[in-house]
Amino acid sequence: MRLAFIGDIVGKPGREMVAKHLAGLRDAYKLDFVIANYENVSHGFGLTKKNADELLGYGIDAMTGGNHSWDKKEIFQLFDTYPLVRPINYPDKSPGKGLLEVEVLGEKVAIISVMGNYTMPMADNPFIKIDEVVTGLKKRGVKHIVVDIHAEATSEKLAMMHILKSRISALFGTHTHIGTDDLMIVDGCCYVTDVGLTGCRDGVIGMDKKIPIQRFMTGIGGHFDIPKKCQTIFQMIVFELDSEGRTVKAEKLKIYDSGEIFKSNARVENY
Repeated sequence: MRLAFIGDIVGKPGREMVAKHLAGLRDAYKLDFVIANYENVSHGFGLTKKNADELLGYGIDAMTGGNHSWDKKEIFQLFDTYPLVRPINYPDKSPGKGLLEVEVLGEKVAIISVMGNYTMPMADNPFIKIDEVVTGLKKRGVKHIVVDIHAEATSEKLAMMHILKSRISALFGTHTHIGTDDLMIVDGCCYVTDVGLTGCRDGVIGMDKKIPIQRFMTGIGGHFDIPKKCQTIFQMIVFELDSEGRTVKAEKLKIYDSGEIFKSNARVENY
């Protein structure tokens, strides 16, 4: 089966890039399922019902969250009927769920969101939690497992890759919005430290650069905003899984508003 993962979609510019490119990419790559991170979709903070419907209409099949999952309170009611997950290491009493199981080409596919520790809100230990969840899935015979690790620290993402690589299909880093160049297939597990944002590329992590610069220069913060006009980028990982849930091929796509397209293949590693 062929799947794709889109990292943090940031605001209207990000949604517009998805609208412009995803349908064509689904056809070109014969994609069976598309996952994206929703936590910055609605003006940079959280997800509204309107924007959820919009993205699902563009061809996204399921969406993962992060530390901004709760910013738009209307999401509380969406978890029961929409294909959304929030970080699985939030308390069990938190709205929503951290695990979504779907069927793709007759196979069960588990989609999990997990949030790191460093600079993040208080939550359960992500390493212990994800280890328990994946162990439970494997006991039930689920072979195709895709994890979004929403974390600041690269060390947390790499450590989790080593913990899970023999048991999951893919581990994709999100949250920093800056794409890394370490796409690889390690022992059959697709991994990249950060997919990178889809949205404005000429500001600071998808936001207008004025307030971030003000904060760094003066120590005085303000409200981060999405520019009305900007230069944009679309970033997505395409990966192919075999019947055992192992990644056999993976590719990173970067599409610029200029029309330029950059592709890079995953390096195959065995650690």
